[in-house]
Amino acid sequence: MNRNVLVLNSGSSSLKYAVVDADSGDTVADGIVERIGDSEVTDHAAALQVVFDELADDMDRLVAVGHRVVHGGPDIYRPTLVDDALIAKIEQLSPLAPLHNPPALQGIEVARKALPQLPHVAVFDTAFFHDLPAAAATYAIDREVAERWDVRRYGFHGTSHQYVSEQAARFLGAPLDSLRQIVLHLGNGASASAIAGGRPVDTSMGLTPMEGLVMGTRSGDIDPGALVYLWRTAGMSVEDIEDMLNRRSGVRGLGGEIDFRILHQRIDAGDAQARQAYEVYIHRLRKYIGAYLALLGGADVITFTAGVGENDAEVRRDALTGLTALGVELDEQLNSSPDRAARRISTEASPTTVLVVPTDEELAIARACADVIEQ
Repeated sequence: MNRNVLVLNSGSSSLKYAVVDADSGDTVADGIVERIGDSEVTDHAAALQVVFDELADDMDRLVAVGHRVVHGGPDIYRPTLVDDALIAKIEQLSPLAPLHNPPALQGIEVARKALPQLPHVAVFDTAFFHDLPAAAATYAIDREVAERWDVRRYGFHGTSHQYVSEQAARFLGAPLDSLRQIVLHLGNGASASAIAGGRPVDTSMGLTPMEGLVMGTRSGDIDPGALVYLWRTAGMSVEDIEDMLNRRSGVRGLGGEIDFRILHQRIDAGDAQARQAYEVYIHRLRKYIGAYLALLGGADVITFTAGVGENDAEVRRDALTGLTALGVELDEQLNSSPDRAARRISTEASPTTVLVVPTDEELAIARACADVIEQ
């Protein structure tokens, strides 16, 4: 009997979905509903109806619905059956992930009403990083303030980092607990992790999904004094600053473009702003790779994943150029291959293996859901 799980990833204006067989790993169906809020798809309820119409032949074979939820705070991190109390808790935590938790809640509430006969499971981005070493998870601020308000490094994209690190070990035919790994999840949201023996020892995202690498629209690392300066001197409100950092920063804020394919075209045409945006992106990425090489004492494997990581050979090349002394040697021909499967892109002689491994968060969520409903 197949254990088909409907996996929903609700964004503010989009709804990604997939039906995944948790046992075989096969994707039965998948897709995305975009432009939620316009005249054709007015809200998440209408979007979910579009999904149901697409999946009409598969609905009666579902065993559960899995929901990606970004932030569960300090206490909620394991895959959890959804009930009213959990919904209230996720809503409380929305200020920590304002781009992610509110639309996830909308998707959960609509799906529960539409499919009340099925168990609904929330799978949290923070789970993999919950037990980060204290030295990595702790911010150097007033201890009482941090403890009262649960200020710590939570980390995100955990489902992807865990899945990809396990797949990298499988690709290499090596025990997971024997490897020092750096995983680079590079999409619109971007994060890096350092993993030793299958457990994360650091990650770039922090209290919120805003810290760390330069992203599509998010700033990543920034001097906190700059935020105080903008509030006090520029007269920007907290809401204005938050909106800028989340929606008008990163590659779009610097170069006016979020699509790396178009960004490369503009760079080739001599666009200075596009080039600067790209160079800032690469500079930050290289800093994190170098830091994690130092933290781990070297790496056995560096893996690129997600939309940019899997598809942009120039980003991979520029992120690793000049790291031969640190044990990283890229094979240009392998890196330029159009192959989309998991693959090695480092030279045979490279002490550190470099891989491209497609992420599959939907499969990881589906399997987590199937495990929960069988407990």
